[in-house]
Amino acid sequence: MAEEIQQGGAPQKELQSKTTMILICVFLGCYGIHRLLMGYSNWWLQLITLGGCGIWTLIDLIKIIQGQMPMADGRPLKQD
Repeated sequence: MAEEIQQGGAPQKELQSKTTMILICVFLGCYGIHRLLMGYSNWWLQLITLGGCGIWTLIDLIKIIQGQMPMADGRPLKQD
């Protein structure tokens, strides 16, 4: 699902679907799995705090729905 793709010598995460990231954020957001799949390096903070007691997860969910949370390298999520 999150295979790395080589472009210009730098590895990039596979572009993720917006719908998939919304579902993962809803069901596994407290573990930071959506951030891991999007290539963010700080995903483990959500894991050890259970999504900031749900607050960070809710903020991420809103940002994903509004299209304000791109992949870690700046590419927007795939529209379905």
